[in-house]
Amino acid sequence: MWPLASRSRKMTRLLFLTQSLSSNPKPISHSHTYYNYSVSRSFHNSISNLSLAFLHPIRSPAICAFCSKPSSAVGVGSLPSMTEDISYLTQREAAEIDEILMGPLGFSVDQLMELAGLSVATSIAEVYKPSEYNRVLAICGPGNNGGDGLVAARHLHHFGYKPSVCYPKRTAKPLYTGLVTQLESLSVPFISVEDLPLDLSKDFDIIVDAMFGFSFHGSPRPPFDNLIQKLVCINNYDQTRQKSSAVVSIDIPSGWHVEGDGGAEGIKPDMLVSLTAPKLCAKKFFGPHHFLGGRFVPPSIADKYKLRLPPYPGTSMCVRIGRPAQVDISALRENYVSPEFLEEQVEADPFDQFRKWFDDVVAAGLREPNAMALSTASKNGKPSSRMVLLKGFDKNGFVWYTNYESRKAHELSENPHASLLFHWDGLNRQVRVEGSVQKISDEESDQYFHSRPRGSQIGAIVSKQSTVVPGRHVLYDQYKELEEKFSDGSIIPKPKNWGGYRLKPELFEFWQGQKSRLHDRLQYSPEEINGQQVWKIERLAP
Repeated sequence: MWPLASRSRKMTRLLFLTQSLSSNPKPISHSHTYYNYSVSRSFHNSISNLSLAFLHPIRSPAICAFCSKPSSAVGVGSLPSMTEDISYLTQREAAEIDEILMGPLGFSVDQLMELAGLSVATSIAEVYKPSEYNRVLAICGPGNNGGDGLVAARHLHHFGYKPSVCYPKRTAKPLYTGLVTQLESLSVPFISVEDLPLDLSKDFDIIVDAMFGFSFHGSPRPPFDNLIQKLVCINNYDQTRQKSSAVVSIDIPSGWHVEGDGGAEGIKPDMLVSLTAPKLCAKKFFGPHHFLGGRFVPPSIADKYKLRLPPYPGTSMCVRIGRPAQVDISALRENYVSPEFLEEQVEADPFDQFRKWFDDVVAAGLREPNAMALSTASKNGKPSSRMVLLKGFDKNGFVWYTNYESRKAHELSENPHASLLFHWDGLNRQVRVEGSVQKISDEESDQYFHSRPRGSQIGAIVSKQSTVVPGRHVLYDQYKELEEKFSDGSIIPKPKNWGGYRLKPELFEFWQGQKSRLHDRLQYSPEEINGQQVWKIERLAP
């Protein structure tokens, strides 16, 4: 691996020496050749994600860690409110940025390509779930854009998709042959142009357009002209409301000019994954999904080119540009794929089955596995629900803590029955528990209260839960006052109106999502047999 990287660096240094490093470097000169094999913009998109690719496990929850989410964001500039506020690069600027990245900033071609491919794969995973869009075809050209497609195909395989690759004009350089070897080791099939179906939608759910990048010149030559027409035909099928594949273009829709568009007869992708920064032609992209990838732009480049880019949320490797497409809520659905959940496989005791599933959730790394919806009702039957955190469970029941003067507490005093619902989306599982509720001992509540962070202890005193407050500043001022009062480390007394509840289960239901809405639902209910209480297991219709 490293000898190959060394060769790539030598190659890019030679190319870089032909350019000026002044504040206004000249663009890379392009010959009349069909493909420019010098520094390509899409290469640099691979770098910043390389470390993350190896630090995070590749499984369903981890994919989400690479995808954009509405969390605290770190990135270049502030989040633009509209797409027009985002910077767009000319062909010259894109080439210059690549030069700087792979010159004085020390990035190598293989690093950038790895990060670009990962950005593409995570963008796809953000929108097209493998349970619905499983069959992927990556059409790869002979240059850097094609390399990005090969890397994306590898990551998609690890994300649970079934990729195939069409790579008609293979590049004999070690970097590219290595990518082919990696895919072959995963048994990813390579398909010749001749073996592709006339209508790609019949065999593939997603088409990754990785033929040409921003350095492409002229008209596409065979076989890429024909391949582009196949993608155009997909647009035509879509217009006639027949089933069609989703087309995902990397950086530039193939056949488009970097500063123009593809014309009326060009590819019209459903998703565009811009790398580093969108190119000028992206202004002519009107598809529903536009993402930015290639999270490695340093402040020096952002300042020099006055780049305004959306910040990447959290650890994400992609971020959506512009507003998401309007969604038909009635069409939102997930076709779950899960192992069968059979009566003969479950534990006889529902507490043991819950422990088994809870351990699975923790092992899968799902966020807040102890979050549960608590539903209560008043004496008049008026219901209410809220999310709380499970803080303990055993054969005696499920425990949580709250303010005894809150709405849920008042309802429990009138009607001491409740329902708990755990929803573990990453494993397609839910557990519902119904039963009677009672307060736990003050000693048990006191012990837990003093195990909490001191900030949480003070917060419990400040919050008169469910009462009306004039503004957040009131809470903040009271908090600061108490924080100062207990700054000496003295014990913070537990409020008398704060403590725990325990729900004693009378019914369990374990739910496992399955295809075509034929979900598994196993219910545990108590019954007495020969003077002994046992749990009866029954299957419910989905």
